[in-house]
Amino acid sequence: MDTRTEKDFLGERQIPRDAYYGVQTLRGKENFSITGVPMSKEPDFVRAFGYVKKAAALANRDLKVLDPVIANAIVAACDRIIAGEFNDQFVTDFIQGGAGTSTNMNANEVIANLALETLGHHKGEYQYCSPNDHVNCGQSTNDVYPTAFRLALILRLDAYIESLQKLQAAFFAKGREFERVLKMGRTHLQDAVPMSLGQEFHGWGTTIGEEVQRIGEVRLLLHEINLGATAIGTSVTAAPGYPALATRHLCEVTGLNFILAGDLVEATSDTGAYVQLSGALKRTSSKLTKICNDLRLLASGPRCGLGEINLPQKQPGSSIMPGKVNPVIPEVVNQTGFLVIGMDLTVTLAASAGQLQLNVMEPVITFALFMSIHTLQNAMDSLRENCVDGITANPDRTRDMVLNSLGIVTLLKQHLGYKLCSELAREGYETGKSLHDIVVSERKLLSEEKWQEIFSFDNLINPAFEP
Repeated sequence: MDTRTEKDFLGERQIPRDAYYGVQTLRGKENFSITGVPMSKEPDFVRAFGYVKKAAALANRDLKVLDPVIANAIVAACDRIIAGEFNDQFVTDFIQGGAGTSTNMNANEVIANLALETLGHHKGEYQYCSPNDHVNCGQSTNDVYPTAFRLALILRLDAYIESLQKLQAAFFAKGREFERVLKMGRTHLQDAVPMSLGQEFHGWGTTIGEEVQRIGEVRLLLHEINLGATAIGTSVTAAPGYPALATRHLCEVTGLNFILAGDLVEATSDTGAYVQLSGALKRTSSKLTKICNDLRLLASGPRCGLGEINLPQKQPGSSIMPGKVNPVIPEVVNQTGFLVIGMDLTVTLAASAGQLQLNVMEPVITFALFMSIHTLQNAMDSLRENCVDGITANPDRTRDMVLNSLGIVTLLKQHLGYKLCSELAREGYETGKSLHDIVVSERKLLSEEKWQEIFSFDNLINPAFEP
């Protein structure tokens, strides 16, 4: 393999000649082979570093800290990073020691070597454009990494929110499709009162819509950044005015409204926004788990369970039982929810483990949040495409269960009173007779016409109050 020699204060190493990363990236790659997931797997994170480094170079150029020729070469390199040309050069593992220093240096070295080529030099000739002195000018991992992370999350959440909205729309569509399908509502897994299957699906759409709102609220917290705080929030090595100017440039190059934290020392060690975002993802996971459990119950059977709905049949369900089909899509969404809930605990522990002026555990928070967003979005898309869109109802079965249920006695309470209704329900339970037979045919407590009025579809779904 053709190589070039690079060195840092620990010594010399051989770098593949065509690689744009350098010696510090190589050390990070060798030291932290933990998840097997490199930074390149989250292109928005790579883009975010390009944006942050571009804003920094523009600010340092304006402040006359960087030679305009070098600064412009860095900016051009960042534009190529933002365009996604060199994602494969971002090779550091998500989980790493050093609070993300290896990832920051990965960005610095790639940008420096791209700038060197623009300036007519060879990769590794850092005397002309240094990863540390020029690309990282006025910066520290401790302000660049969290700023890039927050920007990447903002970018990444666009697609996630779109998946939430599509799932909500799918539930609403089924709600409209099933609005005239009568079924029994249940509490405590026992018969309660009638409702429509459409109301049930509409409710799931509403609860998913609430998650769109919560994510939107949390995302606003990510707009507060500590760019220019450098090591611990005192802005050491940054030129006067750099934090505000770099933040302004970041707003301009991204089109987003970032706010420089009022207390940079606090902002450099604080991870509260990540905890809140993780909590919102956990909340969505909990809701999806509940919905998928409901889908599995309602589709249980097909003959010996509730059997109210039919889920799309996606694959044979057993290697021993012929003809068996399992609810595999809700099952995999459940498992994804459990994973995300576990990731939330990871974020909580990592956020609480920061000491003094820096939380060095931020890389595992990065991994946990990106993994949660990625897997949860995939799960929601699969639930919509492979399950919800193809659900059908069994209206005759659901109606029969309603009319044969003792739960409908609740609708007679305002006509016959709680005590008598309790006696009627007990008689039905002990004898197996229908309420209609007991109330209309045998005891003649109501006329057939009144019974049909009370138990019409519209009154079962939206019961009228009769004083």
